[in-house]
Amino acid sequence: MRRPVALRLCAAFATTALVATTGVLVAMPSASAAATGTATGYASQNGGTTGGAGGQTVRATTGTAIHAALCGRASASTPITIEVEGTINHANTEKVSGSSCNTAAGVIELKQISNVTIVGVGSGAVFDQLGIHIRQSSNIIIQNVTVKNVKKSGSPISNGGDAIGMETDVRNVWVDHASLEASGGESAGFDGLFDMKDNTQYVTLSYSTLRNSGRGGLIGSSETELSNSFITFHHNLYENIDSRAPLLRGGTAHIYNNYYVKLNESGINSRAGAHAKVDNNYFKDSKDVLGTFYTSAAGYWQVAGSIFDNVTWSSPGTDTNPAGPDVKSTTTVSIPYSFSLDPATCVPDVVTRTAGADKGLKVSNGTCTPQTPSPNPTTPGSTPTANPTTPTSTPTQPSGTNLSIGAGADGSSKADGTSYGNVKDGNLSTYWSPAGSAGSVSVKWSSPTAVASINIREAAGSAGSIGSWRVLNGDTGAVLTSGSGAGAIAVPRTSLSKITFEITSSTGTPKVAEFETYAG
Repeated sequence: MRRPVALRLCAAFATTALVATTGVLVAMPSASAAATGTATGYASQNGGTTGGAGGQTVRATTGTAIHAALCGRASASTPITIEVEGTINHANTEKVSGSSCNTAAGVIELKQISNVTIVGVGSGAVFDQLGIHIRQSSNIIIQNVTVKNVKKSGSPISNGGDAIGMETDVRNVWVDHASLEASGGESAGFDGLFDMKDNTQYVTLSYSTLRNSGRGGLIGSSETELSNSFITFHHNLYENIDSRAPLLRGGTAHIYNNYYVKLNESGINSRAGAHAKVDNNYFKDSKDVLGTFYTSAAGYWQVAGSIFDNVTWSSPGTDTNPAGPDVKSTTTVSIPYSFSLDPATCVPDVVTRTAGADKGLKVSNGTCTPQTPSPNPTTPGSTPTANPTTPTSTPTQPSGTNLSIGAGADGSSKADGTSYGNVKDGNLSTYWSPAGSAGSVSVKWSSPTAVASINIREAAGSAGSIGSWRVLNGDTGAVLTSGSGAGAIAVPRTSLSKITFEITSSTGTPKVAEFETYAG
């Protein structure tokens, strides 16, 4: 391995000077916009994703310099754009300490921070055997970088084997024009290329390549870890991937204009109540590109405009439910943002010409022709919250009659001194609480009732206590939606006799004063 070159260059942060002992950390002369183009998809929701827009721009050529830039800010939320050039590896990535950072050696650690852009410039940025870990952070942009050969076993290891991994209360991340690569599957020491776990929401992966891996990526680490949602995948190339392209466990994903080549075992795997909107993709020389696989916990999909070119399908079984060969939608998914669809016929050409690092950051606007992206944002938007209540498209108060009044109620894990019926009595001074940090409460009727939205009202003094949750069809156990925070929640319009609100995590003691249900 080539030894890193020690250079002595200073970076000025206002009146503060930092010295990076390995590599280059140079402050640029003026503030710069965060990244080329504007965040798309779900990353544009919940206040938007602007990264380091409006903050200082610095240049870094080592991982240590990246960490030094994060640690040299006035606070953990001070906007910054870090332009990266060269190869970032274990030899030049050390832990740096400071009040505005929480870093670690052997991984690019974006932990407990916000308002950061990392963008590859010049001759390119390559993270070699070194993953990017985003944890308890928000408003992050990663653009025009290559991350390759990150391992979870063997040597060297980094980031649990994920090229880019997000976990624990992550909000608003835009990864754009990235090249994510492995050199084999789990037996060779590799894991996922793009993983999201433990309450990660409002993420977009766009114009990126994912290649030569056993696992493309997942949303949710298990069938019961369903707090992840609102993810967009568009104009990406998945090539020579065994499975997880992606794997969805609960939540909502929008998957459009992607080019899939050689998915060897399975592709879009919608499980455990997940809802996937699958628009105008091109699948080629692949197997089982859409469905529910390796589990009996069903997921759902709305599919339109896609092309299936030399795709083979397995026979249905107890843990296999392929969408094809007669591909039909099993749900409907509402998308809250605007987007332009390229016809599926041109997806192979336009994705091949635009996706990945060092492609000039070209994009498509629905005309099948690569375009120069729109101008950068120049100032940060409203900073995304760590725990938003509901998608921005959800109304603050559903309209119509509260169907819970006069209905029945039951649940699980009831704390002392509370009653399930308190959630449907129209009285905000009474409430139900679980015995611990999790539990469920249900509203039920004597005959099937159509429900399209609910409203969870917290008791006085407990606002913000509810963390992640699921809404279940109490008749079938199917997950209708999932998310975090109390408030109005839209669900797919469903006729049912029982609907359940299940709290899966909370802060303090959650108190549900009213569980309102509405037909509209």
